[in-house]
Amino acid sequence: MWQVLVGGAAVFVLLALCGLGAAALLVDRDPEPLATPTQQPGMAQTAESEASDLDSRDTDQAPLTAKELFPGKRLVVTDGQPAYQVLKTHSSASCAVAATGEVADLLVRLGCNQVVRATLRTPDGDHLITAGLFNLTDRASAERVRDRVRQLLDERQGRFRGMAADEETEAMATSPARVGWQVRGHYLAYAVVARSDGGTIRSGDTTVREILFDMIELHLNQGVLDRRANGGTAGQPTPASSDDTGAQDGGELPGE
Repeated sequence: MWQVLVGGAAVFVLLALCGLGAAALLVDRDPEPLATPTQQPGMAQTAESEASDLDSRDTDQAPLTAKELFPGKRLVVTDGQPAYQVLKTHSSASCAVAATGEVADLLVRLGCNQVVRATLRTPDGDHLITAGLFNLTDRASAERVRDRVRQLLDERQGRFRGMAADEETEAMATSPARVGWQVRGHYLAYAVVARSDGGTIRSGDTTVREILFDMIELHLNQGVLDRRANGGTAGQPTPASSDDTGAQDGGELPGE
């Protein structure tokens, strides 16, 4: 009997050890346990909360100003590079003044209540630019404008207006141009580029693409909107959005 008891106890101990081994094996195969990061606790939650602040006028209520976008007569986009010359600034509660046709109607229909823009000259004087921000209701409305604009431009149903600063810059308002646009939060950033001599711009013109990048991405997005996001009127930058470019004819459309 004692042999049976000892044998039974040995089997029990063996099973217990096997059980522990199996448990250890299961633990080793489990994914890493969820844990709160020790560095910068709560960052993910904070970033997610703050990232949404630029997405709506409800959380970003301060209106844009011309001084905020274009504070001086010279605009240095990249340190060490020549400055763009700011020729004229303009702010309006009517977004339709900065567009024509169906593009203007689309902006108004989707709740745009402000446009702030400026006309600039490139450092070499060869190109003129009108660039600015449209203030939409929220990110969804801004994205709807972004997604519809290309079709309207291709069908010649409207365009973004270039703004002449004086008689010497009439080409900005009347010449064929290249245009780019990008969404950041509830804003639509855009830029229209024309040659100072009124000539046609080739679709693959790398200089014009660099100008559009300077205005839309480096200045309006990384400069103005990053500063707004970090200055207390909104939260941290929203994820980068895709941008777009297209062509538009100069002059007024029939019936305007």
